Amino acid sequence: MTKVIHTENAPKAIGPYVQAVDLGNLVLTSGQIPVNPQTGDVPSDIVKQARQSLENVKAIIEQVGLTVADIVKTTVFVKDLNDFAAVNAEYEAFFRENNHPAFPARSCVEVARLPKDVGIEIEAIAVRK
Repeated sequence: MTKVIHTENAPKAIGPYVQAVDLGNLVLTSGQIPVNPQTGDVPSDIVKQARQSLENVKAIIEQVGLTVADIVKTTVFVKDLNDFAAVNAEYEAFFRENNHPAFPARSCVEVARLPKDVGIEIEAIAVRK
């Protein structure tokens, strides 16, 4: 049975979708843009945007009792692939700080535009063991 996941610690959906779904052994998040859920602010710096998007994913995963270490796949959407090195460094730091045993599988693609004109959006798949 599919359960809808919602937490106040991540931004509310800005369209007809949910923050994530729990399929029992898999949790799939919707793409998380770098909106601070408490203030609604979006950092201007791409590194801070990457961190906020990752923190939003983390909040959703933790809502169902999982941790960052349970994330097995991410998809990163960036508005400018020239930001890849900076985003990649912050991504690596985040997963190391959160004791990921390796790194998740990942895709990273450049897109023309993202909601609210942010520079990044990140979605994740986590596995319940």
